[in-house]
Amino acid sequence: MNYPQVHGYGFHIRGGGDAMNQQLLLQFNSNQSRCLSLQYNYCNTNGRRSVLLPLSADTRHHHNYPTPLLSSSIIHAASGSAADYNEQLLDTDTSKKKKKKNKRRIAGVDQDELMDPTLLADPDSCFCEFKGVHIHHKIQDPDPQQITNPSMLQKLGFPMILLHGFGASVYSWTRAMKPLAQLLGSKVVAFDRPAFGLTSRPRVFPFDNSSSSLMNPYSMAFSVLATSHFIDLLSSEKAVLVGHSAGSLVAVNSYFESPERVAALILVAPAILVPRAVQNVVEGNQLGRNYENDEDRSKSYIPGKPFIQLSEFLSKFMKYVVQAIMRMVKGMGDMLNSLYNKMLSAILRSAFAVILVRVVIDKFGAAAVRNAWYDPKQVSEHVLQGYTKPLRATCWDRALLEFIAATLIDTESETKPPLAKRLNNILCPVLIVTGDRDRIVPSWNAERLSRTIPGSCLQVIKHCGHLPHEEKVEEFVSTVEQFLQSVLGNSEGQCLQAAT
Repeated sequence: MNYPQVHGYGFHIRGGGDAMNQQLLLQFNSNQSRCLSLQYNYCNTNGRRSVLLPLSADTRHHHNYPTPLLSSSIIHAASGSAADYNEQLLDTDTSKKKKKKNKRRIAGVDQDELMDPTLLADPDSCFCEFKGVHIHHKIQDPDPQQITNPSMLQKLGFPMILLHGFGASVYSWTRAMKPLAQLLGSKVVAFDRPAFGLTSRPRVFPFDNSSSSLMNPYSMAFSVLATSHFIDLLSSEKAVLVGHSAGSLVAVNSYFESPERVAALILVAPAILVPRAVQNVVEGNQLGRNYENDEDRSKSYIPGKPFIQLSEFLSKFMKYVVQAIMRMVKGMGDMLNSLYNKMLSAILRSAFAVILVRVVIDKFGAAAVRNAWYDPKQVSEHVLQGYTKPLRATCWDRALLEFIAATLIDTESETKPPLAKRLNNILCPVLIVTGDRDRIVPSWNAERLSRTIPGSCLQVIKHCGHLPHEEKVEEFVSTVEQFLQSVLGNSEGQCLQAAT
């Protein structure tokens, strides 16, 4: 049956409660005879009222009926009073408001519309693929017009790689990148490590790092290799590594991995804990020599003293028994350690852990950013948005838990001496910068670290918190300039404040 093509259809309805005159207008698509909107007009003692209800695409799809059938069904539904109709509209508005209130928000970021990190990129954002991970980074070039008389440091042309801390991203280096590029006369690169910023967050299936050939993208080993990758990307043999907070760990580990590729280390508010006491090697060696002397004496034969010989035999036998027990205990310890790692990994990958990390970020995320500054009043809404922007990326919560799991369950570090015992082997120039009011990593830890690394320089910035490169940009860049000029530029200046 062919129905007429109409643009509108009107009905006049009498009666129905307090409504003196009611009118129902339907707007149709002239080609498909689909209802596009519904306008309801009525007049009562309070005057004329008009309500326009545009029908959604879903509604149009479900009510794709011929014009007469649709009109009659709507007329039947509209036969109630105007007051009842208004109540229905109010209920609809209330339900919409409830839906808005029920939206999941974490640290002020809507969690119902998460998206791929590449869709959140800035105009100057860059991405490169490394071992299956799309790493977000930014490159700052120097302005050649502002370099009229190049210094020795600028002639060397060492690039700089900036490594952010836990919970931060490339954004934290925004204010410092351009002046640092002008200082060096070379490129400055900052990149987001996996689990942070806009770098992709690949899904990691539970596996044993010791037996798997795959590399965990959230591990320290991956961050170290990614740092070397960016040195290659800059087509340079060496680079100056700048690490902030936990990024200092990446910088130092990158040095031990390839010391020949690191021109200098700059550690800003370094989250590298140094133990108070160092094991007394002299006492250990003395105990070892005493043990060897006792063993030599036990091998000697003393004729005519059978009780002494029996005692020595029993002592030697007990020594073998103790060694066997120790090997068994060590095996049990390794097994228990493996079980602990698996249990911890399972907990961190559970739904409960996801809920917990969301609650923590929601309750303490913004407060942690403010606490990192000496003056929390300087933390503007723009700064908070820069730090919370990665919370709009898909799988940010699970990736953060993967990073925590990879940090706590680092099987590769078991094959190497503790980092604290290798710090005195660093031979390249090292600058340590800290704020005197750092509430996250106290300045006394930086002072202790400077005494551990031979020849390192320490600079304490006054009235500054955990983020010198954000809170005191000019002082930070000036400190870096003095240091690099003294150790790389062959100037006559001295290294800021040498550790004693």
